Amino acid sequence: MRNGRFDTSATILPLLLLLALPAFGQNNATAPRALTIDDIGKVQRPGGPQIAPDGRRIAYSLDDRIYVVEDARPQAVTAASGSAWSPQWSADGDSLYFLSDRSGSNQVWRLPVDGFGEAEQVTDFEHGIGSLNLSPDERRLLLSFSDNDLREAPESEEPQPFVVTRRHFKRDAGEGYITAGEERHLYVYDLEGKALTQITSGPFDETDAAWSHDGASVVFVSNRDEPDASYTTDLWTVAANNTDKGQSLTRLPNNANSKYAPAWSPNGDRIAYLTAGDGVYGQANVAIVAASGGQPEVLTAALDRWVSSFRFSADGRWVYFNYDQSGATHLARVRIGDRKIETLLDGERIVSAFDVGSGRGIALRANGRNDAAEIYRFDGRRLLQQTRINDAFFNEVAIGQKSHVSFESSDGTVVEAFITTPPGYVEGRAYPAILNIHGGPVGQFGWGYSFGAQFFAANGYVVIEPNPRGSTGRGQEFINAIYEVWGVPDYDDVVAAVDYAVESGMADPERLAVTGYSYGGYMTNVVITRTDRFKAAASGAGHSLIEANIGHDIYQKWYYWELGVPWENHDKYAVVSPLLRAGNVTTPTIFLGGRLDWNVPILNAELFYRALKVQDIDSTLVVDPGMHHGGWTEAFDKDYLTRVVGWFDKYVRKE
Repeated sequence: MRNGRFDTSATILPLLLLLALPAFGQNNATAPRALTIDDIGKVQRPGGPQIAPDGRRIAYSLDDRIYVVEDARPQAVTAASGSAWSPQWSADGDSLYFLSDRSGSNQVWRLPVDGFGEAEQVTDFEHGIGSLNLSPDERRLLLSFSDNDLREAPESEEPQPFVVTRRHFKRDAGEGYITAGEERHLYVYDLEGKALTQITSGPFDETDAAWSHDGASVVFVSNRDEPDASYTTDLWTVAANNTDKGQSLTRLPNNANSKYAPAWSPNGDRIAYLTAGDGVYGQANVAIVAASGGQPEVLTAALDRWVSSFRFSADGRWVYFNYDQSGATHLARVRIGDRKIETLLDGERIVSAFDVGSGRGIALRANGRNDAAEIYRFDGRRLLQQTRINDAFFNEVAIGQKSHVSFESSDGTVVEAFITTPPGYVEGRAYPAILNIHGGPVGQFGWGYSFGAQFFAANGYVVIEPNPRGSTGRGQEFINAIYEVWGVPDYDDVVAAVDYAVESGMADPERLAVTGYSYGGYMTNVVITRTDRFKAAASGAGHSLIEANIGHDIYQKWYYWELGVPWENHDKYAVVSPLLRAGNVTTPTIFLGGRLDWNVPILNAELFYRALKVQDIDSTLVVDPGMHHGGWTEAFDKDYLTRVVGWFDKYVRKE
């Protein structure tokens, strides 16, 4: 339910500096052709940038190759044969490590980047290498495996029964049931000696492992108290050369918060990490704690915004981070000594990934108001575009204009939304309109190119994408507003967005449709039980009867934490279950989902589909075989969007 689909007290820099920054990818040229469904994969997204120790060169992955860019001159440094990804600079900056499957399995390779020499294979590990996590001395790798990963495959090919003993027993993304031996543990792999040493163990998962500055210790994240019942996680450290499989561990901050993505300071005396309140709606902040333990300090609490990621400065005095702000994602830094926060890049852009080099050099991946992600350099004052990966596409295709608006909901709460108009939009003409609701619910629509919205716009629709209560970018109170009342205040907000578009003359009130995926699909189900103003609906992977999902989907911890057990709290579950109000529906609806989705099982769509069929309301159920909640094939993505537009054309555009 958390994912969307087809998307994407601070000190501010002086206004003159912000005005001096270059615009992000605004292309005013008239494009010769309309966007079509076959353009779905045309826009490319580079991998997160990695800045070299010298601060000049930036490595990134794109289209199965590794590139290095300096002074806006990108160059492919890996061959077109085989895939390559996850570049990481050597400490001296002379080489790049990366992962590749060119030898038949995923292994680590090393490539000189001075123009001399070929890439050499560093590992030949029989189980393959899943991630590139090199020690500071570049002699060891941190790896993660479950016992089942390392177990020899049985000779029999007959499928075996799933034997489940855990309270939390399902994962999505094609994993399904969690059985014995699925817990993931940490291993150190010696590159020269080819020895694999297990450094953690037990009936727990360990994630987010990071080396200390001297390579002597490893910090990781684990819930070792109630892994199946609580969202609380803690930071733990373990000696990298321990031989007791992690029986000797040090626990760092011990509180009810969730903690993740730890990183050691450059001198190794402190560990920074992201922390959020227990449960689903806790806003992520940067915190820091002494490596030896003690009381943690939250560095970004005064900002009251959701932090996505962070990096230490080279001198360890600052922590750089990006945070959501009203549909944008800004770049900022906080000084550890006094918690002074400086926003470095704001405005109508998304800074989705970044890396901090020596001095104030920063490499970042970002996009502007209506374009796609590119690689940039930022030196503290100037923002310099390094790649133009998608210029040709945007010069070829007509793109609808995207604007940011705000308005009041029914109770006076200020709500924001993005509105995309069709190419060639005529001011004052009311167009058929689609209310598109994001997933999460904790997330946001933001600036930048989105194929889904542009495809709807190319087919003649105004696209309304609100950030209702529950969204990030507006602070913790705004997120918490939907606690125990999903689909109540956020319903008012999404309807207020439609009212705004109608009153502004953009949307025809007689030609409205509603759609969304995941929590957006859930909200679509809510909307059609509350109003008949929409002529058609398309519900993608949306929950309908929450009680039916306990033990069936992956969210039992969420339900019990927020709503309690259903046999004692039926009324709470009834409030958030739109299927129980299906008798109010008159809207023709198409339901879509993946057959193997354990995030929002197709059961939800089946229940709602049947409820409409017995009322003789036109409805269709589309189940895509082999698909789970995300990671659909391009063919199924095309089919999904084509069916949604076809359904809307049938009911919204009819005379």
